[in-house]
Amino acid sequence: MVTETFDTEVEPGRVLTMPADGTGLAVLDPWLDPFRDALRTRYAHFKTFEDKVIAAGGFDSFTKGHEYFGFSVAKDATITYREWAPNATSASLVGDFNKWDAEAHPMKKIENGVFEIVLGPTSAGVPAIAHNSKVKITLMTPDGERLYRLPAWIRRVTQDLSVSPAYDAVFWNPDKPYLFKHPRPQRPNSLRVYEAHVGISTSEPRIGTFAEFTRNVIPRIAYLGYNTIQLMAIMEHAYYASFGYQVTSFFAPSSRYGSPEDLKELVDVAHSYGITVLLDVVHSHASSNVLDGLNMFDGTDHCYFHGGGRGRHDLWDSRLFNYGYLPVMQFLLSNLRYWMDEYQFDGFRFDGVTSMLYKHHGIGYGFSGDYHEYFGDLVDEDGVMYLQLANKFLHDMYPDVITIAEDVSGMPGSCRPVREGGVGFDYRLAMAVPDMWIKMLKEQKDEDWNIGKVIHTLTNRRHLEKAITYCESHDQALVGDKTIAFWLMDKEMYTHMSDVTDRTPVIDRGMAMHKLIRFLTHGLGGEGYLNFEGNEFGHPEWLDFPRQGNNSSFHYARRQWNVLDDPLLRYKYLNEWDRAMQKLEEKHGWLAAPQGWVSRKHQGDKVIVFERANLLFIFNLHPTNSFTDYRVGTNLTGKLKVVLNSDAPEFFGHNRIDPSCEYFTTQGDWDGRQNWLQVYMPCRTAIVLALV
Repeated sequence: MVTETFDTEVEPGRVLTMPADGTGLAVLDPWLDPFRDALRTRYAHFKTFEDKVIAAGGFDSFTKGHEYFGFSVAKDATITYREWAPNATSASLVGDFNKWDAEAHPMKKIENGVFEIVLGPTSAGVPAIAHNSKVKITLMTPDGERLYRLPAWIRRVTQDLSVSPAYDAVFWNPDKPYLFKHPRPQRPNSLRVYEAHVGISTSEPRIGTFAEFTRNVIPRIAYLGYNTIQLMAIMEHAYYASFGYQVTSFFAPSSRYGSPEDLKELVDVAHSYGITVLLDVVHSHASSNVLDGLNMFDGTDHCYFHGGGRGRHDLWDSRLFNYGYLPVMQFLLSNLRYWMDEYQFDGFRFDGVTSMLYKHHGIGYGFSGDYHEYFGDLVDEDGVMYLQLANKFLHDMYPDVITIAEDVSGMPGSCRPVREGGVGFDYRLAMAVPDMWIKMLKEQKDEDWNIGKVIHTLTNRRHLEKAITYCESHDQALVGDKTIAFWLMDKEMYTHMSDVTDRTPVIDRGMAMHKLIRFLTHGLGGEGYLNFEGNEFGHPEWLDFPRQGNNSSFHYARRQWNVLDDPLLRYKYLNEWDRAMQKLEEKHGWLAAPQGWVSRKHQGDKVIVFERANLLFIFNLHPTNSFTDYRVGTNLTGKLKVVLNSDAPEFFGHNRIDPSCEYFTTQGDWDGRQNWLQVYMPCRTAIVLALV
């Protein structure tokens, strides 16, 4: 029997022939050869559900569940509302419009557990339900219990804490919905991601708004040179301190920050700057709330979720979706399309992917990298299948879409196309990198850093699978840990960050190392770079949301832009360094280039040299030793000049390197490179050389 194959270009100029049975990963990675049967079975499972979607009308129809379910308003002002509640025996729509009369507007059960009601316009020709008025669905269970639930597909929910912590569903039908003015930008070749949380994006101790973020923060992001914003905690969540990870309403943007129209304007304005916007999407679990969540929606524990223990995440106290159930799959895939179409997002960072891929959800499990960990009974094949379907659908429907996996396990093929047997993501987060930096800062003196281990961690990623690297994300900024700036300088950040104070050893070291850690990570660590807002200028404090343990304080749930904007403070130097990094990458594109070639990683000298995108990167991490006429190897030939220098005064450097100096290569083997040149390398500095 001849196996069907296809050709694919895995690298520029390198075309491979792959089997069409989902075992293409084994062509790329021979270590996967013993797992061909498992890959074949996994791909067949995906194809089974892909065929089910096609049989249900195809992906275009199947992923428009948000147009069929929930509320829709026709041009003649007729309102149609549908809800899936298979366990319910009857249902009614209630709200302000009918004075919450459970008998006034009964719904008709049409098919497959779906209830429907059609409300004609009023005599005045307007919708029967007023815009921004409250609604609910009430259900009767087989045992006669009456339930009141927020519609699962509701697009707006609000919270009145003076009455109840639970959310109210709101019928959202504005007279003048926001109209997008700007097209989506093209997908960036190099992904430079600014991770942000709208609520903390004000200097004041309160919740910030979409409008404030649009007005005050997007221009800062554009100035720095980031081309992508990753928005956290947008999907409505009952508990603010959960950082958005206890979602209650999947189709509703959080009302804490403003209206849906405000969010649309935010995305549109970002697009006007040429910045793509990603949504941090939480399909890994859902809030266990009953009154305003999906839990026990129709009176059973298995409507949207697995029943029993399999449907509960013990560590997160949340519910787990039944990814192999077609109605649930439609809900989740339609959710992705809704955010893409309704709000014009450009892609997603999928949260909690490790939990979705494995039955143990990563709880108490240490991944060693043994390939057996990625196959067999430990894997949730339905979770893998759903992510494959989601990625294939998104990339087929939106060719420029960007998808990122938050996965600590390193599942082989996470960032390879589904037809090869991969999961289909574009990038995964390089989660070992920030852990390394924090561990070193906590436990080691600078002179004891293992340079070889640093390089190994920065470069240890699967070939042909893209990674987004970072020094610290929101995880490292949260209370209980310290930001890198705090680990480096917390002893003097409140006393010596002014230009009118002495330049102390603590601040001098902290400012230098903050620049070098970020730049080394940026240049060598991946195919994308991520920064959490505030860390670009060394935010002086951690992040802590209002909660019972801090007397509901907003003091740390904000970003202190004031310290950056004060011309007398030294945070501006770190901010300008961040801008210089992004602008240089924008010009030379090293993130989109092949992985850097490391020619020197000298433990004693604490020197690192590598080439990437026709640039020569030279780092001296030594705390005290500077080197004159230090020889470094390169495959570049000719005259080079400095294009970035961390020791420049505009970056709080000591100005020890002459920016006008020219460097000439000499032919001859050095560190395995064809040529060499000599440079002056002051301690704790980095320079980048480019051909003139």
